[in-house]
Amino acid sequence: MTSTFTAGAAGFGTGLSLIVAIGAQNAFVLRQGVRRQAVLAVVAICALSDAALIALGVGGVGAVVVKWPGALTVVGWIGGAFLLGYGALAARRVFRPGGEALRTEGDAAGSVRRAVLTCLAMTWLNPHVYLDTVFLLGSVAADHGALRWTFGLGAVLASLCWFTALGFGARMLGRFLAKPAAWRVLDGLVAATMIVLGAVLVLGS
Repeated sequence: MTSTFTAGAAGFGTGLSLIVAIGAQNAFVLRQGVRRQAVLAVVAICALSDAALIALGVGGVGAVVVKWPGALTVVGWIGGAFLLGYGALAARRVFRPGGEALRTEGDAAGSVRRAVLTCLAMTWLNPHVYLDTVFLLGSVAADHGALRWTFGLGAVLASLCWFTALGFGARMLGRFLAKPAAWRVLDGLVAATMIVLGAVLVLGS
């Protein structure tokens, strides 16, 4: 029987694995943090948006499983396959790095209003965010049954910690995340986490 702590820790690890990736949203948050422009607003939007989407995934997919228990097997297989696929891609980046890194160059949003609008667009107009937070996290959460909301809370906490660290710790993290080697380390951790979670989800379905 999964304990409350285990479910929350699994949610934190899975959520962090999906969030920690090179992308436009992370680069934007880092850029705003380095320039200390509208950092609180940007971090709040990213964290609250993730919380809403995670709740939608946990509640939506969870409701389907509660209504049709047999759907848990299908959801488990699909979610597990996605996790294994994500893990394989992360592992590929470790062994075949492309030299990617987060860059702080470029124009930061010049006002709070512009920063808010840009951040909202990067978050809600990104189709991958729905796959990651709504379907993928929702399907993994459903595997935890009655503790799925504890899993979701762990994922929300991971999002809050990541964006807070990236935004307010940008001047320190920027030097680290600007190095491609740093992302090989992060991708290695992401690959290991996703492959293990994916295997557990598939084998348990």
